[in-house]
Amino acid sequence: MCKPRKYLLAALCGLLSLSALADTVLYPGVGRNATAAEVAKWDIDVRPDFAGLPKGQGTVAQGQIVWEAKCAACHGVFGESNQTYNPISGGVQAQDVVSGHVANLQDKAYPARATLMKLATVSTLWDYINRAMPWYAPKSLSTNEVYAVTAFVLHLDGIVADDFVLNEKTITQVQQRMPNRDGMNTRHHLWPGNEFGGLAAPDVSSVACMSACKTEVSITSSLPEHARDAHGNLADQNRLVGQQKGVNTLRKDKAPRACTKAENC
Repeated sequence: MCKPRKYLLAALCGLLSLSALADTVLYPGVGRNATAAEVAKWDIDVRPDFAGLPKGQGTVAQGQIVWEAKCAACHGVFGESNQTYNPISGGVQAQDVVSGHVANLQDKAYPARATLMKLATVSTLWDYINRAMPWYAPKSLSTNEVYAVTAFVLHLDGIVADDFVLNEKTITQVQQRMPNRDGMNTRHHLWPGNEFGGLAAPDVSSVACMSACKTEVSITSSLPEHARDAHGNLADQNRLVGQQKGVNTLRKDKAPRACTKAENC
């Protein structure tokens, strides 16, 4: 009578040991559990309610120094950017800071959509600079440098004054001055839940063309021949903000402008 009980207890002990091992080592012999310090290095996201924002501070003037040394080469001295990157500043007006809506977003003729025109939360700006900039050395900026660069970027469009000190406390004031803070909404087909306001369910079942697909795109409208050079050749009038380029609008009876060697065209 004792032997079966003895074997049963031994089997139970074995199962408990295996269960305990499974709780601690998911894949025996493969890797190890990350330490708290290692997890902390990746746990750097900053939410719109500023949860996760570390303590620190930086001024607009300090941010300008960092900007000119590590950011201006790609994004321009004043955030106007170059031929590769979209502009960061521009298009924001004083009344936008008051209203919380950027008027130029409704202007189809405005040449570019700068970052500060579209951004609804300042936490997104801080978080992106912190985790991804500068492009050639992401995560290399100190916390104070991130605060300073963020302050400088905000100053480019007059969101903060030139003597503003940005830190984990004053950043809440900045959120109330973001030009497009009220421009983000959930009344669209990509938002889950009950906030559609009568809209249909999200469109996630688009069917790709698999047969009888169009292989060429036909232009249905074009600039009238008599108006092509009414304002000169738009290809010679490239905008300074962003990478939007004008097209060749010379009339067919006019020879195109000769390209110089320096233009590498």
